[in-house]
Amino acid sequence: MNDRKTRNGELESAFRELAAGSEARAAELADGFADQAAHEGLLDVAYATADSPYGQIKLAATPRGVVSVGLPNQDEESFLARLATRISPRVLENPARLDEARRELERYFEGELRDFDLPLDWQLTHGFRRKVLRQTAKIPFGETRSYTEMAVRAGSPRAVRAAGSALGSNPIPIIVPCHRVLRTGGALGGYGGGLELKEALLQLEGALGDTPPD
Repeated sequence: MNDRKTRNGELESAFRELAAGSEARAAELADGFADQAAHEGLLDVAYATADSPYGQIKLAATPRGVVSVGLPNQDEESFLARLATRISPRVLENPARLDEARRELERYFEGELRDFDLPLDWQLTHGFRRKVLRQTAKIPFGETRSYTEMAVRAGSPRAVRAAGSALGSNPIPIIVPCHRVLRTGGALGGYGGGLELKEALLQLEGALGDTPPD
């Protein structure tokens, strides 16, 4: 109880210092409040932002792992609203909880990292869609697959359109690399972040010359 009173007092100080213009100290205290909320079980989803060569990326994690990645064409408000609606309203900005994910993304964009090594929380996808995305997570860096092959690997060879829908609604893009799935013959197909970003990611990985198997 005394610890909670102390933390509440620090939060009050944060607001006062912010009003006085001490933004750095206020931010430090706010981060401490988020950490304390997580420790006391009051934080279900932590989120943070990360810079990329293509614009700002949004990241969210639960205690189980990264649960959502928002691409640059998704605004922060809709990203947070989706988390609050589909997971929990107890969402707080807590960059420290996502430091490793942000570091790995930075290394990926710099061409230094080929395979992400992050725990993932798959709760935003279910059934056949989850099967497709779990198979997508196994596509090696620099390689591509077709929508048809992903349907086969997920256990439903005729469900090509459903596989495409699963990839289009991937809640953890880039880390679960749905950009590596193309149409048979090599056409880009669709991408939630826009075809320009899909092409850029494939160029980064040197995969544009790779024709996916049918």
